[in-house]
Amino acid sequence: MADEHASPGVVVMARRPGCERGSLSAVGGSFPGMGFTSAWAISSHTDEGIAGLSSHLLPAMRADRGHPEAERRWRQWLREPLPDYRTWYSFGGEGGDVRADPDAIESFRELTAPGRHVDDVCGGTVDPSFDVLDTVWEGQSEESMFVSVHSKEYAVSSLFHAIGPTRAALLPGWCGTFLLSAAEVRDSLPLVERALTFTPAERAAVEDQDWLYYGEGEERVLDGPLRVWRTAVLQGLGLCGVSVHLC
Repeated sequence: MADEHASPGVVVMARRPGCERGSLSAVGGSFPGMGFTSAWAISSHTDEGIAGLSSHLLPAMRADRGHPEAERRWRQWLREPLPDYRTWYSFGGEGGDVRADPDAIESFRELTAPGRHVDDVCGGTVDPSFDVLDTVWEGQSEESMFVSVHSKEYAVSSLFHAIGPTRAALLPGWCGTFLLSAAEVRDSLPLVERALTFTPAERAAVEDQDWLYYGEGEERVLDGPLRVWRTAVLQGLGLCGVSVHLC
């Protein structure tokens, strides 16, 4: 939620009513039927700022990446990318449409949902003095940050499905989470450009598979990450990417 009294150009995220400190981890990706609000954000920081975040975020990111099921889910998606999302829950598609295996759908959703360890850290459960709203995103500008907030959906899930595993594998970090110095951001820009640059036909195809709803003027997950990556390179800044439950 944005603060209407904020200075122009400054992004301010506020907790929704009932979303108290530490509640980000209250809902897990395993329960798509439950109500939740999630956010995927990429914010820009000096190398000093990145170093300050690392003691809190890196262990959590590594723990989520090292989950016993993480590699299995990733390899399953690499082997068997999911078909058109509109067929996922259909009872026999029209015109020979392929219906995805329910277990493969669940595996992909688990893969691309916010990781439990990052959720706990970002929600203030691990350390009440550290949470994503006040510690990571505070003071970010529209230029320095990309954020995609959705109810009952995950931005990373839609992006990864839309671009497919070959392009997704080019993106640094693990399923939308990363902590990169300015040098690492600069060095990884060519890979991010390869992942998120499209011909007109490719663009139409990936947009068709991005199921997120966007308000007027809202930046798509297909555009925001590359924009903020290029901006960070120009400004000599590092980047922090986190996918979390806000409520």
